[in-house]
Amino acid sequence: MSQWKTLFQKELVEMWRNFKWIWVPITFILLGVKEPLSSYYLPQIIDSLGGLPKGAVIKIPTPSSAEVLVQGLSQYTTIGVLIIVLTTMGILAGERKSGVAAMILVKPVSYSSFVTAKWAGSLLLMLSSFLVGYFSTWYYTGILFEWIPIADLFQSFFYYGLWFTVVLTLVIFFSASLLNPGMAAFLSLAVVIVVSLISSSFSNWLKWSPVQLIDYANKLLMTGDLSEDILPTVLIALICIVILLIISFSIFRRKELAS
Repeated sequence: MSQWKTLFQKELVEMWRNFKWIWVPITFILLGVKEPLSSYYLPQIIDSLGGLPKGAVIKIPTPSSAEVLVQGLSQYTTIGVLIIVLTTMGILAGERKSGVAAMILVKPVSYSSFVTAKWAGSLLLMLSSFLVGYFSTWYYTGILFEWIPIADLFQSFFYYGLWFTVVLTLVIFFSASLLNPGMAAFLSLAVVIVVSLISSSFSNWLKWSPVQLIDYANKLLMTGDLSEDILPTVLIALICIVILLIISFSIFRRKELAS
């Protein structure tokens, strides 16, 4: 346990030296506040652009607070996922390519401890950044529109965070399998896009797909109700995370021993 703790602390320090603890949360905050501010000030923004006939009156229906919050969260499922992939694509591939992993694993360090410490460090950064960003979205939505119940905030945060954890673990898997971080990022994004498209196209048959966590969280925010399929979806997401991690251990160990 002390070995894993040391590796975990090393990962946190390394991310601090790379300024990830600064720019990643700031980026998530900017993503979070953009939607409520733009929705609230949209009439003024359009009016300031000009080009409308004299005497024209702009009437834009005021969105509900839940709609604003869901639209704000959509930024995390696109740009946020891209940030997660780009910040973790070289977490194993880069260290294997540079030889850092070989130097560390020469010591009595288990491959599982090495991989899980890096996974946990990246997970902490991702969830912390998403939390401050999501809280910013919720706060500005409440100030400018209406307040969403705090219980719904934390429930939806859990479901979104679980989906992001699946994405993060998928990146770890490809990073362990490949030496090229760029290829790991490309394949991770490709899989996420394909799975998302298939799950949305065949949602009636793929109700338990981890991608559906996003829809179930949005439904909770919009209606206050949870889907009856949420529990099996959460379980399958957790199983996917565990399986991907176990396969990552095996692949990373085999490739390091082969080299």
